This record gives sequence, C-alpha cells and structure tokens, in this order.
Amino acid sequence: MKRRNTKSKDDVLEILKLKGTAMSHDMIENEIEGYNRATIYRILNRFCKDGIVHRIVGMNGKQYFAMCTTCKHEEHRHNHIHFQCNNCEKVECLEEEPVINLPKGYTFENFNSVVSGICQDCH
Repeated sequence: MKRRNTKSKDDVLEILKLKGTAMSHDMIENEIEGYNRATIYRILNRFCKDGIVHRIVGMNGKQYFAMCTTCKHEEHRHNHIHFQCNNCEKVECLEEEPVINLPKGYTFENFNSVVSGICQDCH
C-alpha cells in the first residue's frame, strides 16, 4: 500500500537527512515546530517499519533514529556498531561491520551494538 506524503513526514525526514547523525525524538522536536510528540513518534515508527530509518537504543536507554543508507524494505538490517559519546551524547553509525562468530547450530540474522566513549569532535 502506497503511503500518503505529508508535510510533517517531509519535515522529519529533512531534519534527519540534514543532521546526518542519529537523533532522539527530543532532538527532532527541538528542530521542528508545530508538531506534537505523538505525531513525531508515529512518523518515526512508520519510517522504521518502511526501512527509511533505523532505531538505536543508546547507553542512556533513549531511542535514537538514523537514516538507513543501505537498506531495502525487505532487507532492513543494521549490522554495524553505533557509537555514543559520553561527553556530547551524540550517537552515530560506524559503518564497519564486525565479524560475529557463532557456535555451530546458530544462525546470524541481526546485530545491535552501542559502544560508548569520547568522539573525535570531543577529543
């Protein structure tokens, strides 16, 4: 089913593209005005389901959303490490995919990891 394009969806998508890093709901809400919390959450959840963005749960338990760069709707995978800075709290995708060695009989499907430390901007 084709989804309706709305100004609110365009605005949320534009801010995620413009910032180029993972953003929390609060960060997005601070960047765009005129939309209530529930509307922004609905848009972000729809974008996740449609393979436009992916969700990262940071070290602080907060959800962050980042643009998908290599996903297709039928293959929504994010097998890369996410890095959260302990100083500025920025969350970013590190494109290197780690090697995961599982015991015999296990099948790898998805990987979710957040590493914390100090980012290159805060050094």
